[in-house]
Amino acid sequence: MTYGPNLVELNRQMASYVDRILKGAKPADLPVEQPTTFELVVNLKTAKALGLTIPPSLLLRADQVIE
Repeated sequence: MTYGPNLVELNRQMASYVDRILKGAKPADLPVEQPTTFELVVNLKTAKALGLTIPPSLLLRADQVIE
């Protein structure tokens, strides 16, 4: 199970920063941005291998369930 920033969104933010820098912006002048999108991923196959039972309420909240 993992809960963290959406990596696709982080890559988009990074590409935006690179674009601004390549267009002449100074890195020191760019604001620091924090991730705004987080996702919960549950791996049921690994949970079963470890003998863990994931509550259905948690599975409903998960953005992605790996079976």
